[in-house]
Amino acid sequence: MLKLERDGAVGHLTMDNPPANVWDEDSLAELRDLFASLQGEAGLAAVILTGAGERFFSAGADLKVFAAADAGGAVRMAGLFGEAFEALAGFSGVSIAAINGFAMGGGLEAALACDIRIACPEAKLGLPEAKVGLLPCGGGTQALPALIGEGWAKRMILCGETVDAETAERIGLIQEVVPRDELLVRAGELAAGAAAQSPTSLRHCKRLVELGRQVPRDSALAQEREAFVKLWRDDNRREGCEAFLEKRPPKWK
Repeated sequence: MLKLERDGAVGHLTMDNPPANVWDEDSLAELRDLFASLQGEAGLAAVILTGAGERFFSAGADLKVFAAADAGGAVRMAGLFGEAFEALAGFSGVSIAAINGFAMGGGLEAALACDIRIACPEAKLGLPEAKVGLLPCGGGTQALPALIGEGWAKRMILCGETVDAETAERIGLIQEVVPRDELLVRAGELAAGAAAQSPTSLRHCKRLVELGRQVPRDSALAQEREAFVKLWRDDNRREGCEAFLEKRPPKWK
């Protein structure tokens, strides 16, 4: 289902399981293992995630799998959703979801696991699991309210409300609406911006931004200062400062 292509420091990852790019046990395990292998890979600064075709980013879980599963199958699927999307969220580089159509259920949860989300105007986003007697099990009940606040998260999860791209941008679910034919170009520009940063700085900054959701502010601020001192001793800090003063591109390690 997953197709990864490399273009220098940027990876282009496409979910390709027509017609709706749904998730099953195999594809979730594939995503988990892929990001485990990419973790800390030298020279990979960013990954762009999108869906094959023009209608679906991903429609989420394959409901045929859930309909046929026993309790043991449900345990496996829930575990795989968690492992896969936590591996994506834990990627040390920058992950960008280029939402090219419907992002529903586990499809939206995959996008929520990314650092940045942009979408075409035709995109629709929702977590409709309760309509079939289930609930989001790929982090959606935690990631969505952390991103857009409890009120809007409850509208989407408890009321089954699907939002369009314009609304998603207004409430902070996505960062930008981009014409469909420019979506991957814009994602590439964002990825290039990430690739221009020091990879060690990126790792520390990403961790610290996310840390604010997990620990008290004074603890996060203390860790911010500790990370600054670590970076001061890092070879990339010296290279970055020298490159700036010499007006040349840095050569990151």
